[in-house]
Amino acid sequence: MTAKDWWIYQGAGSAGLRRAKLAEQAPPWREFRGVPDPEYRTPAPHDEAWQESRRRGEGYVPDLAEQEAVNTALYLRRPLLVTGKPGVGKSTLAYSIAADLELGPVLHWPITSRSTLRDGLYQYDAIGRLHDANLRNLGRTAEDPVDPSLAPYLRLGPLGTALLPQERPRVLLVDEIDKSDIDLPGDLLTVFEEGAFEIPELARVAAQEPQVRIGTHDDSEAHALVSRGRVRCMSFPVVVLTSNGERDFPPPFLRRCIRLHMEPPGADKLTQIVRRRLRLGDEETDRHRDLVEAFVERRLDGDLATDQLLNAVQLRLKGAWSDTADQDRFLETVLQRLTGPTSV
Repeated sequence: MTAKDWWIYQGAGSAGLRRAKLAEQAPPWREFRGVPDPEYRTPAPHDEAWQESRRRGEGYVPDLAEQEAVNTALYLRRPLLVTGKPGVGKSTLAYSIAADLELGPVLHWPITSRSTLRDGLYQYDAIGRLHDANLRNLGRTAEDPVDPSLAPYLRLGPLGTALLPQERPRVLLVDEIDKSDIDLPGDLLTVFEEGAFEIPELARVAAQEPQVRIGTHDDSEAHALVSRGRVRCMSFPVVVLTSNGERDFPPPFLRRCIRLHMEPPGADKLTQIVRRRLRLGDEETDRHRDLVEAFVERRLDGDLATDQLLNAVQLRLKGAWSDTADQDRFLETVLQRLTGPTSV
């Protein structure tokens, strides 16, 4: 597919040129004023987490609708809400964006029914601080400080780290937001609108300690500067929210998102995925077309995830289940449906 002139994700030119193009396209109502900390750096390209994000993203095969939705979200600095059945590649799309634009490791925030906004922004170890204070008091003299810095007990979460002021935006994956408490989508609105948040524990002591360095989601030792308890982004992060469609979201939340519904990939796209993810040549890929066809056929009676097909091809490449008499049991074992009947 030929890249369109306006595309940034999957567009023409180097990742650096496309990031520069992205920086020029901010709408006037989505400009942010965070000041970068020259001493803070995101993980380097040789970092293990960055390599893992690149590995997960490089083999992804986006279709036209996905490319256009991602680029629309990038231009407008809006979260991308991706819906679809489990296993269609919703989460992998976030890694594809990070790999394509060389944006560093994906910041992953998996959502549960107990997740709160503060979980994503920062963690404060109040119990640890109290415990340490009690230990200090046992041997404290009159000259010792009564209330040492809060910094060792604070650490930014994935959302908080994504909002650090940096020239290169980070990719934040908010995974399965439909599993959240009913209030979380609404709680996210203010943060997404302002590109900023406050850490009350630091704001209360800002007069005594106006600037502190605290750990990040990437690394508890990679200290980022927080001034007067407030974090404000410079480049709005690339936010990908995934949903399996288990609940509806309120209209104020939906209108602030770019929405993308991902259908299960067809045979042609599955063939491309097998080729890219397993790094096969055209002829070798063609030898496994029967598995693609079996996958598509079995999916008619119940959901299957794309990685199940990759598992099947990988097993064949390694010589497993090579007896032709075992092929039916091979398919039943590796391509078990996630819903519907469990056998052919």
